[in-house]
Amino acid sequence: MVQVLIPTDFSDNAMNALKYALELYKHERVEFYFLNAYQDEVYSNDELLNRNNFEDILESVRTNSQTLLESFLKAANTLAPNPRYKYHIISAYNSLIEETDIIVNAKNIDLIIMGTRGKTNDKTIRFGSNTLQVLKYVQCPILVIPENYQYKRPKHIVFTTNFMIRYKRRELKLLNRIATPYRSKIDLLYLSKYPKLSIRQEDNKAFIMETLPENNVNYVNEDHKNITDAIQSYITKNDIDLLVMVNTRHSFLEHILFKSTIDTITLHIEIPFLVMQNMGRY
Repeated sequence: MVQVLIPTDFSDNAMNALKYALELYKHERVEFYFLNAYQDEVYSNDELLNRNNFEDILESVRTNSQTLLESFLKAANTLAPNPRYKYHIISAYNSLIEETDIIVNAKNIDLIIMGTRGKTNDKTIRFGSNTLQVLKYVQCPILVIPENYQYKRPKHIVFTTNFMIRYKRRELKLLNRIATPYRSKIDLLYLSKYPKLSIRQEDNKAFIMETLPENNVNYVNEDHKNITDAIQSYITKNDIDLLVMVNTRHSFLEHILFKSTIDTITLHIEIPFLVMQNMGRY
């Protein structure tokens, strides 16, 4: 059974991520955990004037969180009355990052699915602050769904890689499990002016191929002047349905995510974006 965590702030973007998740896994047995972490909402509440009314505000926000989670659960059951699905709701007075870490470890979560932005939905940024923090610090694969993205079967997937690290077998199997029901084509996109691979790169490439045995996997090498532009161009030209990247030390993705401000992120995400983590956990 696949274990999926969906953090929600009850925004339209969170609901869109839920819809995508329910469609994506309709062929699988899945245990879904819907999380609302409301610590920030308590401290930012306009009525919180002093310590005297703190408990009243906390109880009000807690009750509202539980009520909205039950509505979110009802929506999931209405959208996908699937006997293969099992749902849980978690309302937590905690930060999103800390509570997500707790659940990922306690429930052995395979995948987190969330929207690129949340309730604030600032269109001048690519990732909302909560999504960015989860991408940077939670050691679990994360599938990010762009605003207003309409579900499309992931028939064509691009996996960008420099083949310099040996990826985790568990996360490659997660990709295999997503792709197999749709008979997806997976392009391993190597962006380099030098097409010849080192022995290490050849071995890591072979490891990926061996771990995705049920899929049509193709190796693609393309020259580039700008990696971001090259990825964007490849997605557009090849009608890609899902972008896969790995976040690891000194990777291209890490360089994007750890820039000083969110506004400097230049990768325009218009399709679902699977980030596999290679910096901790298992």
